[in-house]
Amino acid sequence: MGFSQLFDFLERLQKNNNKEWMDAHRKEYHAIRDFFVAWLDDLNGQLAAIDDGYFDTPGKKAINRINNNLMFFPNKPIYKDHFAAGLDQVSKQGDFYIELGVEECFMGGGYWHPSSKFLKSIREAIDYNGEELRAILDTPSFKKTFGGMVPSEKLIQPPKGFDKDHPHLDLLKMKSFAAGCYITREEVMATDFNKKVIRVYKELLPFRRYLNEAVSV
Repeated sequence: MGFSQLFDFLERLQKNNNKEWMDAHRKEYHAIRDFFVAWLDDLNGQLAAIDDGYFDTPGKKAINRINNNLMFFPNKPIYKDHFAAGLDQVSKQGDFYIELGVEECFMGGGYWHPSSKFLKSIREAIDYNGEELRAILDTPSFKKTFGGMVPSEKLIQPPKGFDKDHPHLDLLKMKSFAAGCYITREEVMATDFNKKVIRVYKELLPFRRYLNEAVSV
């Protein structure tokens, strides 16, 4: 069992996205899920070994459900076209996210459309010490790996309570704070994939720690 079988299963699931097909292939799904969980367990240990502040996240806790939430997204198919997980997970936001799917593979982290409470906390951190976040974003290796933050919605006017001449107004206007990079299937199936994941994790860590500290204050 490996990533090749994982992608093959997802391709067939995408073409047969219904409960009848999944029920007929339930044993195969669980075998692939078990493989992915075991891989996450191994990666969880490797990341804990290099990061003293790492939050232990076993594979069964890290993995996301493959079922779409049809209550909130009734127009989506029953099943997702990817396996995904969040490591270093104190909560479902701010974790280190990995997605391996039919259409794309992605690694990243941060706060995508955070709650108003978290967004307020992040803006307060930027107001107090935006220079630190700016320095992280301007790091050449960060720019090379992620190309900056993931584009997101922005306010037209300054957030309430902030001046239009604020030195970090462009950051304060953002509604999401996330960064990540896309990877190819060939990279996922390469023998050095874990090393690549660890490199991305380490590069993203200062950014994630800044945000996580902001919302925990």
